[in-house]
Amino acid sequence: MIVTVTLNPSLDRSIEVGRLVVGDVNRATSAHLDPGGKGVNVSRALLANGVASRAVVPCGGDEGGQLIRLLVAEGVDVRAVPIAGNTRSNITLTEPDGTTTKINEPGPRLSPAEFGAVIDQVLTAAGANGVVVACGSAPPGLPVEAFAEFCTRILGQAGLRLVVDTSGPALRAAAQAGATLVKPNREELADVVGRPLASLHDVIDAAQELRSWGAGAVLASLGADGAVLVDDTGVVAGDAPVDRPRSSVGAGDALLAGFIAAGGADHRETNTNQHDGVGRDALAEALAWGAAAVSLPGSRMPGPADLRRDDVRIHAHPDGVRPLLASS
Repeated sequence: MIVTVTLNPSLDRSIEVGRLVVGDVNRATSAHLDPGGKGVNVSRALLANGVASRAVVPCGGDEGGQLIRLLVAEGVDVRAVPIAGNTRSNITLTEPDGTTTKINEPGPRLSPAEFGAVIDQVLTAAGANGVVVACGSAPPGLPVEAFAEFCTRILGQAGLRLVVDTSGPALRAAAQAGATLVKPNREELADVVGRPLASLHDVIDAAQELRSWGAGAVLASLGADGAVLVDDTGVVAGDAPVDRPRSSVGAGDALLAGFIAAGGADHRETNTNQHDGVGRDALAEALAWGAAAVSLPGSRMPGPADLRRDDVRIHAHPDGVRPLLASS
């Protein structure tokens, strides 16, 4: 079973405007209210493509109740963990050229007992031989040692694999704990290694550094530059051009969901060096899902009809010196 856990979920209101003018009245052309948070989006993307998963979500207050109702209405198999604080709300403003402005609330704190309840629910939901996907920012005040313990407990459960999409000290802790896969974007990867990443070569070097800390594989999402996978078989990169981008919100989550759905998190056993092609195929599927998400409004997750697999370009021998775009 694939189990996603979102430690700091949200209600996401996405608003499209003709042009954002700071300090003036801006009129929306459309608006969407979606359940939010990286792990939540991974489950939503998997569900949209017929892949079963369970979403573990700490939630509290009226916002938390609405979040659970939205997930249930979409058909997500959700495991709610009640907390004392109120679930946060986020706002995303999107312009016609795809420019996105986000306003994210910090979210509630989790008590040690509440965090422990989340871990217990994850282990129960995962069962045996599952994949646990921990995504998003840590709640305010959560010690990095607590997140490291979470990673250790998941990895210590026989048969479980751990996928982590987070940033900062939590990303370092996940890599050092030996996470099966970590998925930073370019900015998160640059931050955790402490240097700018101007080219694909820089990204590959940084990914290899995370692997030297203990991470099994690194899937780095690079926005319009695509993504790169670095694992024990080597390096493969790819991209999927999008003619009319609408929103980048959730694109990295859809990319990760596509990678997991294609078996990218469990395609080889530890210490094997024989390339079976699944990593390459999983990267191609991930790029198709991510590009499809960019083509959709708000934080909608793509379904089979949205995927354009023929647009994906895979580079088995990527040009490492090619400069990257200004941001991912």
